Amino acid sequence: MDDHRSRFLTLAIDAGALRFGEFTLKSGRTSPYFFNAGRFDSGSALAALAGCYADAIDAAGVEFDLLFGPAYKGIPLATALACEYARRGRDLPVAFNRKEAKAHGEGGNLIGAPLQGRRVLVVDDVITAGTAVREALAMIAAAGGGVAAVAIALDRQEALDPDRSRRSAAQALTAEEGIPVVAVATLGDLLALSAGSPGLAGRQPLLQAYRDRYGSRDDT
Repeated sequence: MDDHRSRFLTLAIDAGALRFGEFTLKSGRTSPYFFNAGRFDSGSALAALAGCYADAIDAAGVEFDLLFGPAYKGIPLATALACEYARRGRDLPVAFNRKEAKAHGEGGNLIGAPLQGRRVLVVDDVITAGTAVREALAMIAAAGGGVAAVAIALDRQEALDPDRSRRSAAQALTAEEGIPVVAVATLGDLLALSAGSPGLAGRQPLLQAYRDRYGSRDDT
């Protein structure tokens, strides 16, 4: 496993962003784990997280020149990532959106650097159904930008509708929009980590059973 993957998963567990138990998801599924990027709630945690994102993005070889954070969780993630790249010697512009357009002041629903002519990297925590990220893609296109890729923290590798297809939301986005999705880590990585960790070994059967029931496949 790449260093940024294991580093991220360990960081997420330590921060309480990745928890184990029994969780009812918005989809109605009962999951043995839950990820909440909002638990990266300190400067040091966000800085460490941004380092993991940057390593994953650089390893993927994505070419981009602007960071975009969809409201709400994408905003601090894109901002922290911009700071990390500045620390590495690359000063990138940042933009994000409001949930509701502002009718006074500067108006509109976009804030930050202009998107016109930019190769945009969308930075978010997860892709669940893909609705939020597609809304971001539409806003970016309307502002004259092009999306180079989407970067997320954790890919649950979960089929949208396992009775019909084993395609995940991330796979659907790539297949339908031609946009690559870069994940810092995946459920597969979590399974690999749990196999080699005495503290997580007891979680592996439940994680594997969940993946067997709902997991996506590369051949769909």
